Amino acid sequence: MKTERICVFGIVQGVGFRPFVSRLAAKHGLGGTVCNKGSYVEIVAQGADDAVEAFCRDLPELAPERSAILNIDRSAAEPKSYSSFDIVESAREEGHIFVSPDIAVCDACKAELFDPSDRRYLHPFINCTACGPRLTILDAMPYDRERTSMGAFPMCPACEYEYTHAETRRYDAQPVCCNDCGPEVYLLGRTERRREAITEARRIIAGGGIVAVKGIGGFHLCCDAGNEDAVRRLRQSKHRPVKPLAVMMRDMDVVRRECVVEAGEAEILDGCQKPILLLRRKEGGRLCPSIAPGNPKVGVMLPYAPLQLLLFTYDDGVAMPDCLVMTSANESGAPICRTDDDANKELSSLCDAVLSHNRRIRLRADDSVMDFFDGEPYMIRRSRGYAPLPFFVGPDEGKQVLAVGGELKNTFCLAKGNLYYLSPYIGDLSDARTVDALRESVERMESLLEATPSAVVCDTHRQYNSVAVAEELGLPVLKVQHHYAHVLSCMAENNYLEPVIGVSFDGTGYGGDGTIWGGEVLLADVHGYSRFASVAPFHHVGGDAASREGWRIAVSLLYDNTGRNKEQTAALAEKLRLCSREELQAQFFLADNGVNTVMSTSAGRLFDGLSAALGLCRQSTFEGQGAMALQFAAEAWEQTHGEEAVVPGPLERLSDRYVLATQRVFDGCVQSYVKHGDAGREAYAFHRGLAGMVLAAARQAREETGRNAVALSGGVFQNTLLLRLCCRALERDGFTVLRHRLVPPNDGGLALGQALYGMYHLQ
Repeated sequence: MKTERICVFGIVQGVGFRPFVSRLAAKHGLGGTVCNKGSYVEIVAQGADDAVEAFCRDLPELAPERSAILNIDRSAAEPKSYSSFDIVESAREEGHIFVSPDIAVCDACKAELFDPSDRRYLHPFINCTACGPRLTILDAMPYDRERTSMGAFPMCPACEYEYTHAETRRYDAQPVCCNDCGPEVYLLGRTERRREAITEARRIIAGGGIVAVKGIGGFHLCCDAGNEDAVRRLRQSKHRPVKPLAVMMRDMDVVRRECVVEAGEAEILDGCQKPILLLRRKEGGRLCPSIAPGNPKVGVMLPYAPLQLLLFTYDDGVAMPDCLVMTSANESGAPICRTDDDANKELSSLCDAVLSHNRRIRLRADDSVMDFFDGEPYMIRRSRGYAPLPFFVGPDEGKQVLAVGGELKNTFCLAKGNLYYLSPYIGDLSDARTVDALRESVERMESLLEATPSAVVCDTHRQYNSVAVAEELGLPVLKVQHHYAHVLSCMAENNYLEPVIGVSFDGTGYGGDGTIWGGEVLLADVHGYSRFASVAPFHHVGGDAASREGWRIAVSLLYDNTGRNKEQTAALAEKLRLCSREELQAQFFLADNGVNTVMSTSAGRLFDGLSAALGLCRQSTFEGQGAMALQFAAEAWEQTHGEEAVVPGPLERLSDRYVLATQRVFDGCVQSYVKHGDAGREAYAFHRGLAGMVLAAARQAREETGRNAVALSGGVFQNTLLLRLCCRALERDGFTVLRHRLVPPNDGGLALGQALYGMYHLQ
């Protein structure tokens, strides 16, 4: 007989771990206890020596699917006598904290949801130990009912029995409830509740209306994805003319009818996270054209909350569409709505009804968005289902920092020791409400993770609202250059802390020399960086307007390439139908007088400029629209003509660095387009040419420094065509390529790199 204390570290909160331990102990005939300690689960196991050993072997092998055991510590315990094995009250202790993300409804609960003989038949909040809300209802750790927003709903006797008896699926399931004791749904500002509310919402949607629906992490705006009039009305009300809309499909059969599903994609789409996944659309599908105009892909997700399942299937006779637009419910620039007050203030003009419920959302969590690359998920927006799972980076030196991220696609990161917790997606900080959401979310996450950072890290851009938030916290402030932080983010995700050749391509960021950067090759490590190469500098004429209107960048590039020859530039601009004569003269005036003009090395603006020059997208209504059009044209050309090998491109030398001869490539594409008129061919040539210049710069850096690892980061690398061309060319040349997978390459991953910088520069 022996008694052991077993401490289990990892994602063991909110995934049914304690009930699993209790059942496993019963299987092996052990006495003892299991308890949440906040930062780990503590087990006291008493029994025959071989039984305790078998229990410890089974512990990691049979653990719940949603758990992730990172470490198990075993030691002798006080040999008191245990007559049974019990789950005991949680007790908080300091240490590493692992908060479970929200988990999509499981298959067992789905079966009960639609079983008329089950007491939870059509229950909009059905859950068990293996599924349901976690992070978004959590007030404090450890994860117990009284520390969640479910604490407001006392269990009925039947639910309490399940909660307290190990033989049930809901043993110790903190959000357990049923139709008799759980939250209830209602139409906001109207009399319909429960069944009547769901049926009326379904009638409105089926009839071509728009309904705001409260989910796990916030509200969605929902309408029939096959109804062109409904989708156009939604676009008009949200002032979102062409940006793709996410579609929730009833089940995998519908997904396969509408989209091409490649190997590995179904497992991601129908897994326990259920993100939005970008899938290629099939010809002849039922989605209306306005879902994603000009886009060969559509963002698809499956229902992950019981209420969403009931929107598709209910016993009320309403004939519902099997594809629903499900887009974040917010005014343009504002964070996703999470409360009834938010919905009343912001959504009344956007929809015909609001289907809400009285379970409070403690922390916003937008839907995660993924592409698929090289057989693996490729994160675009990391939020519900993934945040705040930590990344393990470097050694644990006991430091703590807060990194507040960037201005666009904001997330923040709390780093404690060697654990780096990226927050759910916050949004763009141009709106004061999103800035408030950042402040609120930081405070809540610090509380949940028991974090007390001793410094805050931010961007070097003086006008970022994220910088203002950092400076008001009363902590020492460390500032890190934007594109260097991107490289550090890629290094951190790969837990690679040796020196790298960092390729950081994005839209615009404040450069180390006071100009606009965005196409940088940096020699970087955790201690600092130097600028080894960049995109060829060009005049960014027109300020912020030029970031939205690619034709202005195209004119600037043409003007630079002709040696500021107005006649030649005007002739080309006219052939390309870039702008009116008045607009062209205004651009000339700004450029000649240096008004609203700055030097730039932005790779993102190059994509916008060429997209406009090739007649694909003259101006953008959302970030990345022009670049996406260029990518789609290039991919379509490649599908017809086949992939062409990347060859090292031209590299030139300035006094302080090398430059990628991007203006030459741009000019060559434009001249060829004027001659041949094939936009797809030139779009592909530009992608291939840019990849060739990346290869040439990496080769030169390796020759001069001996470094062989290349980190690819920045929003431009959301472009999976460019990513593929770069990766294959570099790998064929013997480089070790570091790229993103579960951290966005865009500014949504910036805070991870900032946090890494902070941990190595904190005094």
